[in-house]
Amino acid sequence: MILQCIGLNKSFGNKKAVNDFNIKLTEGKVYGLLGENGSGKTTWMKMVAGLTKPTSGEIIYKEAPWNYKDKSEIAYMSTEPFFYDFMSIKDVGRYYADFFEDFDTEKFQKMTDKVGLEESMKIKTLSTGMTAKLKVVATLSRNASLFLLDEPLNGIDFKAREEIISIILDEADSKNCFVISTHLINEIESFIDEAIFVKNGQLILQTETEKERMQNGKSIADIYMEIM
Repeated sequence: MILQCIGLNKSFGNKKAVNDFNIKLTEGKVYGLLGENGSGKTTWMKMVAGLTKPTSGEIIYKEAPWNYKDKSEIAYMSTEPFFYDFMSIKDVGRYYADFFEDFDTEKFQKMTDKVGLEESMKIKTLSTGMTAKLKVVATLSRNASLFLLDEPLNGIDFKAREEIISIILDEADSKNCFVISTHLINEIESFIDEAIFVKNGQLILQTETEKERMQNGKSIADIYMEIM
């Protein structure tokens, strides 16, 4: 087990963004984190990544209580843009190398080449799809154990989505774990191992996709429509 959350809560004033959240994640799996806007997905990811503190509850990382040192093994990709317009692709690699000790510059160069991003390109000239690919490549160039990707497929065309999915699957292995938040259920259903359904800050269901298909004859989209 790589991560466990026990009775996790996060409140902003009188609003509970995450409510009694209990979950277990294991290495070697790709999870889909599914729920409507405002359901608590991003807040949960940020707590696991150490960007915001829980109001109460516990986060266990690799069998021990979470502490600030674990941030070095957890790679979080936010929905917000986090590059400066004046940067080039090469500058982004340097920026990440300075910021994250586990950043692999050689891996970054290979992945940017693979998706057609030249090191001289400026951020301000990139299309939405190219920016999305750069965000994923930069995040996945870290040698992290847990990857949290918040809406990596949002707002981009089919070709860019396919390239991003390919990058993720190339990097997923038995030693790491991926959690992908998305509204595009049909795009991820074919490759995620488990689906996590979140509603009103609570985990409603965590289930294996293959089990649902084989035993219950249901797709993840079918289940989403039933319980959301």
